[in-house]
Amino acid sequence: MSLVSDELHETAGLNAEDVRRFGPDPLGLFGRNLAAVEERIERACARAGRARETVRLLPITKTVPAPVLRFAYQAGIRAFGENKIQEAVSKRADLADLAIDWSIVGHLQTNKVKYLTRFAREFHALDSVRLAEMLNARLEREDRSLDVYVQVNTSGEESKYGLQPDGLLPFLESLGPLSRLRPRGLMTLAVFSTDLEKVRPCFERLRELRDTAVRHNAAITELSMGMSNDFEEAIVQGADVVRVGEAIFGKRSTPDGHYWPDATKR
Repeated sequence: MSLVSDELHETAGLNAEDVRRFGPDPLGLFGRNLAAVEERIERACARAGRARETVRLLPITKTVPAPVLRFAYQAGIRAFGENKIQEAVSKRADLADLAIDWSIVGHLQTNKVKYLTRFAREFHALDSVRLAEMLNARLEREDRSLDVYVQVNTSGEESKYGLQPDGLLPFLESLGPLSRLRPRGLMTLAVFSTDLEKVRPCFERLRELRDTAVRHNAAITELSMGMSNDFEEAIVQGADVVRVGEAIFGKRSTPDGHYWPDATKR
């Protein structure tokens, strides 16, 4: 594919920093990276004896500017996952002409509930009764429903959000009356490490919790776990949704700790 021209850069709203970060051909870059991620998913599924269609790829678009995301859309990406609600709201406004499914995958402050319920398709970080009740009340006003994944802290790190494992079943019981929330499964952030021997127990623990939870709530079937560095292992351990950002969009320019507080320990 030929390089994107300066004229196209200007038309697409790309600036010098965008070109420096994503190169002169973002469409080609994202297409190649997406194909590579798909190949990794297929290999992991084969290793686990699973069909490829049992794993959903959720591209994580945080820090990628809206004009650049238009190239991601052209590359075939239709689901965008954002960590910070303010960033998601801004991008959604800029990309309102595109048919995008938006997911919020990071911690949500209760004063931001009204923004999420207006447009998000799913929320991967539900971790408190108060937040669940506020989401449900707001969804009632909006006459909408929301798919949710309950976040569990499987690493035991104090800096991570999420329920403690022993609090999961009581929390799921509290969701019963909240009819606008549609529980889909559990979510976790594994230890930030390239050592899979440290990462694997987090995934195993979430799978065990799901296997217990589903006997109490039949809707809790899916596992949202695994990111760019470890999603193959997550798939082997049963992930239904893998949240992949850097492997598609490249290294983020902001420090990891801006989005994941405990990442500074890496």
